[in-house]
Amino acid sequence: MKILILGAASRLGPYCVSALEGDHELRLSDIVAVESDHESLHVDISSLEQVNEAMAGMDVVINCTVERRDRKRAFDVNALGCYHTMRAAVSNGVKRVINTGPHFTIQGPTYENYDYGIGPEATPQPGINLYAHSKSIGQEICRVFAEHNDLHLLMLLFYIFRADDDGKFNHPHLVSWRDSAQAVKQAVEVDLSTMPTRCEVFSIFSDQPHGRFSNDKAKRLLGWYPQDDLSEHWTRES
Repeated sequence: MKILILGAASRLGPYCVSALEGDHELRLSDIVAVESDHESLHVDISSLEQVNEAMAGMDVVINCTVERRDRKRAFDVNALGCYHTMRAAVSNGVKRVINTGPHFTIQGPTYENYDYGIGPEATPQPGINLYAHSKSIGQEICRVFAEHNDLHLLMLLFYIFRADDDGKFNHPHLVSWRDSAQAVKQAVEVDLSTMPTRCEVFSIFSDQPHGRFSNDKAKRLLGWYPQDDLSEHWTRES
């Protein structure tokens, strides 16, 4: 398939490229230069015209863009950027949109601080953090577009990423970069006719014994199973 990655220079972007490039044709885009052998474009996601042009001829779009700190840019990228992504997908006949974001896009402090077995079907309660709030608005925009247009939106929720050489960091929503990218690949390749609705949200994190969150839906519908053992982050030698 022909895939556009928005935010290809983000932290997750290069791992997605590595996971996908052997089987798919990639077009990479970001507001900063992307060093790659693949086709690369300068795209500001806050520009509908640029996003629309970048999406021409694509089968799938993956949105890895993110802005966490600047208030105006956060809404331009995380909220307006989702609107532009969905507008461009409809205009270009793209049937599969994969959006990415932090777990608190849906599962904010009112869940995380008090609940257990938290799944992606929870009613969105992002809280008031700028990053979470703007991402949640963006996801709601995507959901509405998916409900009213002939396309599927697959939302992948992440939080703490770890690589082999990273230090210990215990968190109930922990996942390796490799497993994260594989989840994106599964979302790209899964048969859309198996999805219950045109908008599905998935929690992507490693298997953990604590049970604070649930990744069962990603296993059941995407066929994604985390491969990397991260138990060193929550265990210690006796």
